[in-house]
Amino acid sequence: MTTTGQSDDRLLFLLQTVEKEGRHLIGTTGRLFADTIDAIWVQRLEDHPELAERTDAFATRFGRMQDTLGDKLIPELRRRLLETPGAALDNLNRMEKLGLLASVTDWMEARNLRNRLVHEYMRDEAEFAGALNRAAELVPLLVSTYNAVNAYASNRFGASVPHWPAPLPAAKCKS
Repeated sequence: MTTTGQSDDRLLFLLQTVEKEGRHLIGTTGRLFADTIDAIWVQRLEDHPELAERTDAFATRFGRMQDTLGDKLIPELRRRLLETPGAALDNLNRMEKLGLLASVTDWMEARNLRNRLVHEYMRDEAEFAGALNRAAELVPLLVSTYNAVNAYASNRFGASVPHWPAPLPAAKCKS
């Protein structure tokens, strides 16, 4: 059985991890989506290794933040609330009921985008461009969910913690 101190440490560790992942994701998103991404842009990645690496960084950071937040932080928050974490969908529905997640449907789409970003890479340029653009549109969902979970956890458990993780700046939705 986990003691409260260990659970506090785990919650803080996960909040700090997601905050760092979010900062990196926001930065990469801003740099990658400075240009319009379409099928032709994807075709040109072969000739621009620095853009290909930035694209990979975005896909990895998007997936990592989504995974850490959804598969680790949210279940840990439920444990701290003395609830039993369930399947991912159950945990997400609980976060939506608490007002910490705007849309379970969008979250599930973000979760499914990880596979599209990996498996459609360079097979179908138009599909890959569409997946990249949709993932960029969902970055604000990840950021706002982290910020909501962070604020909620801070209000509930953060009074005795001297250096609580900072909120992330609002991510702009790619238009």
